[in-house]
Amino acid sequence: MLDQGAPPQQRTSRSPGVGARLVRRKPVERLVAEGGQGEGGSLRRSLGLWQLTMISIGATLGTGIFVVLGEAVPKAGPAVTLSFVIAGLTALFSALSYAELAGTIPVAGSSYSYAYATMGELVAWVCGWCLILEYGVSVAAVAVGWGEYLNELLDGTIGVTIPDALSAPPGDGGIFNLPALIVVLLAMAFLLGGAKDSARANTVMVVVKIAALVLFCAIGVQGFRSGNYENFMPLGMAGVSAAGATLFFSYIGFDAASTAGEEAKNAQRDLPRAIMLSLVIVTALYVLVAAVAVGAKPWERFGDSEAALAQIMREVTGQTFWGTLLAACAVIAIASVVLTVLYGQTRILFAMSRDGLVPKVFSRVHPKTGAPRANTVIVSLFCGVLAAAIPLGQLADATSIGTLFAFALVNIAVVLLRRTRPDMPRTFRVPLSPVLPALGLGFCLWMMGSLSAVTWVVFGVWMAAGLVFYFVYGYRRSRLATPES
Repeated sequence: MLDQGAPPQQRTSRSPGVGARLVRRKPVERLVAEGGQGEGGSLRRSLGLWQLTMISIGATLGTGIFVVLGEAVPKAGPAVTLSFVIAGLTALFSALSYAELAGTIPVAGSSYSYAYATMGELVAWVCGWCLILEYGVSVAAVAVGWGEYLNELLDGTIGVTIPDALSAPPGDGGIFNLPALIVVLLAMAFLLGGAKDSARANTVMVVVKIAALVLFCAIGVQGFRSGNYENFMPLGMAGVSAAGATLFFSYIGFDAASTAGEEAKNAQRDLPRAIMLSLVIVTALYVLVAAVAVGAKPWERFGDSEAALAQIMREVTGQTFWGTLLAACAVIAIASVVLTVLYGQTRILFAMSRDGLVPKVFSRVHPKTGAPRANTVIVSLFCGVLAAAIPLGQLADATSIGTLFAFALVNIAVVLLRRTRPDMPRTFRVPLSPVLPALGLGFCLWMMGSLSAVTWVVFGVWMAAGLVFYFVYGYRRSRLATPES
């Protein structure tokens, strides 16, 4: 009981209990008002619809086709095309929820910020920790595949390749994956110049990668053999589901536009459009390229290389030129994925740092470029070393489970915000809510269940480490706990 004789300010200033602090929510108005503000400077609003769409396509298109396809086909056989559709539907349901929330809460934190506004600080932290796994590990995983195509390019042009010891991580026959580290450092160099310059470079790379995939389809279809589809589902629906869970990794990135919410010129209008437009384009290209690839090469032979498309080009034409050309395009294409996903990771950490949940260094903005430079360097070095030391398959599955968990929370958040703040203006609304968000949630949980036990163990360890960090650091330093800061 409060001391009735105590001064009013003492009676009302008692700190809330632990439970109340864990569920404290950050008002939407405060999230939006703080948009762009960092330590020592502000992010600059310089991105339009075209650039935002290219960011999402750049972060998404490439990984699943150029790299992970070789790992997914042995799991599903020719039915990998169905796996792409299932993964795409899962992404679509979540994309609808992302589109509504991105237009309503246009900030850099993406689903972390959406969870903070609807489910409280602890859930927001868990979501943000999953996003660090999603974006940070995704950068590393994509960088691993970049080295495969770089070797294809070098072999086709000058007849030499980087030795396995320096082009593969431990466990895959190498000591240190030097190309993976190099591509992350190159992306870092672009990002240090600011969002506008990075977006320009990304747009050029996206155009190149789309042209490369169209070229592959035009040539690969010449080697199409209907017999490769006769045993369409050799490993059953379980194989299709397992491949779909792995391939969901290749849809990671459509939400990258939402991390640019504080650098978009008209965020509330353009973010929902960019998210939906990018997902439609990417899904169409994925299914088309996968169908041509499996038709041109028996599914049993897909497990021998991560540079599968370049190999198919060589086999179909009988010439090294086309495979080498595709490898050159893939080197550019995968570099754009590294660039845009690394961008998203830095902006999420920027938002978490501004809220006090991670150190202030991550929200420090350089006054000349308007970019969080220290943040970019730290994240890039971490991801580069990770890429150089961990095999691709383990990275891809770990990224998938973190992403699926974050997407599940977004589907919940959109329903909660509809109920708690029905009056808020929304530039996009999920149709048939709450049915479609519920389907999105269900698909995410189903695909999480399809991942291996090892992946779940890794995820559990990651989440435990995150909770320890939160209670040791973020719980007391949260700006909601110290509003005067």
